[in-house]
Amino acid sequence: MRTHSILNLLVIDEDQLYAERLVSLLSAYYDEVNLGFLDDKEELLKSLRQQWDVLVFGRAYDMSFTDVVGIVQEQSIDLPIIGLMSDDMASTGRNDDGLPAVIDGVMVKALLAEKETQVVMAICLQHANLRSLRQLTTLRHVLSEAEQRANILIKNSKSAVAYIDQGIHIFANDPYLKLFNIESMDDIIGLPVIDFIAGGDSVKGFKEFLRQFDKGDREQVEFNFESRRMDGSTFEAKLQLAAATLDGEPVTQIIIQQNNSNAAEIAKRLAAAERQDNLTGLNNRRGFEEHFESLYQSVSAGKTSAGLLYIQLDNIGKISSSLGLQGVDTTIQQVAQMLEQTVTKGHISRFSDTAFTVLVENSSSQALIDLAENIRQHISDRLIEVDERTTNTTVSIGIVKMESNAAEPQVLLERAIDAINHISIQTANQGNDYHLYDPSEHANSDDSALAEYLAGAITHNYFELFFQPIYDINQDRSDFFEVYLRLPLADADNTVLTPDKFMTVAKSHHLREKIDRWVLINACKQLNEVRKTHPKARILVQLTSASLVDKKISSVASQLINAIGGEAGALTVQFNEQDVANHLTVAKSQFAALSNINCQVGIYNFGASAKSIEIAELVQPDMTRLARDYVSDISKPENLEAIKSLIVRATELNIDVLMPYIEEAATMSVSWSVGARYLQGYYLEMPSKTMSIA
Repeated sequence: MRTHSILNLLVIDEDQLYAERLVSLLSAYYDEVNLGFLDDKEELLKSLRQQWDVLVFGRAYDMSFTDVVGIVQEQSIDLPIIGLMSDDMASTGRNDDGLPAVIDGVMVKALLAEKETQVVMAICLQHANLRSLRQLTTLRHVLSEAEQRANILIKNSKSAVAYIDQGIHIFANDPYLKLFNIESMDDIIGLPVIDFIAGGDSVKGFKEFLRQFDKGDREQVEFNFESRRMDGSTFEAKLQLAAATLDGEPVTQIIIQQNNSNAAEIAKRLAAAERQDNLTGLNNRRGFEEHFESLYQSVSAGKTSAGLLYIQLDNIGKISSSLGLQGVDTTIQQVAQMLEQTVTKGHISRFSDTAFTVLVENSSSQALIDLAENIRQHISDRLIEVDERTTNTTVSIGIVKMESNAAEPQVLLERAIDAINHISIQTANQGNDYHLYDPSEHANSDDSALAEYLAGAITHNYFELFFQPIYDINQDRSDFFEVYLRLPLADADNTVLTPDKFMTVAKSHHLREKIDRWVLINACKQLNEVRKTHPKARILVQLTSASLVDKKISSVASQLINAIGGEAGALTVQFNEQDVANHLTVAKSQFAALSNINCQVGIYNFGASAKSIEIAELVQPDMTRLARDYVSDISKPENLEAIKSLIVRATELNIDVLMPYIEEAATMSVSWSVGARYLQGYYLEMPSKTMSIA
């Protein structure tokens, strides 16, 4: 006995009798079939405000199948689509055997309308799959909430808890890090758990213990052993295992409890060590945060004024490529020493791998600017010796003034980082400058107005796309295009904004994901037209971190790829290296998911960090786009060697490299010899509103 079932069917066609015939046939399988019938775009946009289960597309006088797919994606709704054979599908709708070119859980392209049995079966199966997807979405939501609650409890727990995957650490809470004298999460990710076990017999016993647990044996979940810290000291401990999930993926949770006989001595040692950076001897981020909070309380109470300087090293990626880890460490140590010599009154901390902070009391805005210029000058003038080689570095400095009405500490820190981003934009990523954050330049009214215009641009297509050809050395062709987004403003000056001018506002108003979708959909629409005459044309689309963590992005990309013919490599999406580094676990999963649906993946601003190769090796992109630092001053021997070294290491990982910013003849003449597969720049060809293929 079947339960009461309802099908909400939307048909786009010129023949209403055919739609009614489908309803009649479907009545054998459903208690109720609600039909929506239309044949133009305006009616479709209105109809999509309701919930439909399946969309059948035949003919419409002002829409193609690709248009309908794009519209459904723009609305961000889950709606399976069945395409019936029409003129625009004749070449791409069916394969050489006469079967539909695309058959999956969300699309069938294309069935013959007269084969009513096939159409009815496709509708029923697509509807069944949609019901399963909706149930799965609900279950994932429940699981996500449960996982979120568990993670909050773990992060706030006083017990030492970590997550491992195949014996490798992927997460640890603060008590766990303190237990083993580890400074930050980055330092433990990737370490095998057996590194913390002393004695060969214990290691062998633990491997067998973990193997049995992974096989499903839950009779024994505790293991007693002698644990070893990173400094070589040991202590007696008990380890407990449990099955868990992290970011929706199955992992193993471990809890370690130690013998408390030497707990007081350990606590004292940890208290001193947890605030100090091992490389420079300065306070680390925790030490900075404690001092920052204390100073903020004094400022808020009107007892003093203060300033924050956020100091970011500019070219650490290039130093890493040319001089290795020793060069990076030596540079950081030298910068720390220069800061201690230059800042006579202030609290200096090493905030992260390549960033320092300075907190200064009772300083005017001009005094903070003078201090920043003094720091910038001293560092840029300093030659740094590494073995028998010499290098130098520059810094970008974000300045924030703190008064009694200052925003929260986290907001102040974000403003300092925004000032760094401002420098990056103003200097075309060259740095070696400072910028004082001025709140009046970021008034809420302006942000709100821009956010409203952005929302309208998504809905009414105010955005514009430009396409710049990329030359493929291997194939000797230029039918690969990078997509650029622009936002024209309706003002007297005909202002056109680039993403760096509006993405900060888009982020604060949660619009980045929608903007990414708009770019993907509209770029693919144009690519679909170009591929009718140039079937090998393809595009490279830059997406934000909002899409990097969006679990639906692979589904969106899959439907668009299928709609333009389904060929592997037609669409490549790229993400900023820093965003990938900030979301490594998610990025690895996301890159794999995109690769599985024939969407290539890239990393842009590649080489900007000291761990670029390690990041690429973990997430395995198809291509990388070099950071501007590597191309500027490429005529210098040390810069040329740095870019060659990075490209060789990427090529060894089977990663294609794109060399951008070729803007003059001298750069062009050198670019052939560095080993990159792709070349791009204004010297080759300017971006334009169309994909022009020579």
